[in-house]
Amino acid sequence: MNRKILAGTAVLCCGAMQAIACTGISLTAKDGSYVQARTIEAAAGALKSEYVVIPRGQTITSFTPSGINGLEFTARYGVVGMSVVMKEFICEGINEAGLSAGLFFFPHYGQYEPYDASLNNVSLGDLQVPTWILSQFATIDEVKEGIKNVRIVGLDAASVVHYRIGEPSGRQVVLEIVNGVPNFYENSVGVLTNSPGFQWHLTNLNNYVNLFPGSAPNRQMGNITLSPIGGNSGFLGLPGDATPPSRFVRIAFYRATAPQQSEALPTVLQCFHILNNFDIPIGIEHSLGEAPDIPSATQWTSAIDLTHRKVYFKTSYNNTIRCIDLDEIDFEKVKYQSHLMDPVKEQPITMLEIM
Repeated sequence: MNRKILAGTAVLCCGAMQAIACTGISLTAKDGSYVQARTIEAAAGALKSEYVVIPRGQTITSFTPSGINGLEFTARYGVVGMSVVMKEFICEGINEAGLSAGLFFFPHYGQYEPYDASLNNVSLGDLQVPTWILSQFATIDEVKEGIKNVRIVGLDAASVVHYRIGEPSGRQVVLEIVNGVPNFYENSVGVLTNSPGFQWHLTNLNNYVNLFPGSAPNRQMGNITLSPIGGNSGFLGLPGDATPPSRFVRIAFYRATAPQQSEALPTVLQCFHILNNFDIPIGIEHSLGEAPDIPSATQWTSAIDLTHRKVYFKTSYNNTIRCIDLDEIDFEKVKYQSHLMDPVKEQPITMLEIM
């Protein structure tokens, strides 16, 4: 693999669990509109983040550990995605059929099949799986069939990820590759973080069966009456750190207690508001004084309306929400392209004139 690719995957993986700490949520509006949202973090430094447009008919060759010589595929569907480090590494996106796919860091628990150069024609780099899914398939069941015909390989020894795939119907699955075997799990809880495995996280939720929204009732202890000091005392014990298990529990309870919105746009905005709680201050992931000079470990947050095929995102440099409407793109004529999310790393400020 050339030095550019190695440098890119090194930034992505960093060889440490705390390097990438993504949090995902999904919500359905009263009118049936379905939204999947997520954060993406990197504590080592600023990622090169871009939005990418892939037209129908675009031919893509996957990277392998030995070069750009892997599986070759041609896009059946137009795609809009968000990439990091290189435009080929789409971390989250949607196609014109409404299928959404993204990757989440999954260290120590996932294992791909060993790389075999003689099988390059069916080898698909792990960081390009979302691109392959989005360009080839319209449904989750099609993905489950198609994955039987490829061999997913790691582009770097520390690069291990798992995947979230969703349909406009609201169905969502998690794909984890363990000991070289793809495993699909129906995701009825509607959230995802990182390691350990998805089923472990579901089991771990049982440790928080005592939590409930609102305030705890007064309680008598002998001659003393114990009363809640403030609101939300029913959530006392909800973990607040940034580890993947704690974020999974917290986002699961936030999702479960979120009031259902009427339609798509309020649901998109609700996802952004909830995920604001998962922005990771850059200082907490480094020893004191060693944090890089970036606004946040949370580099960007996206929300995708699968029903209406719209991509929304904001970044740590610019909290203004931007939108790409797939219905406004002619995927027969548009060119394969990518653009920096932040051409200028600056937060616009609106000055108010007081008369």
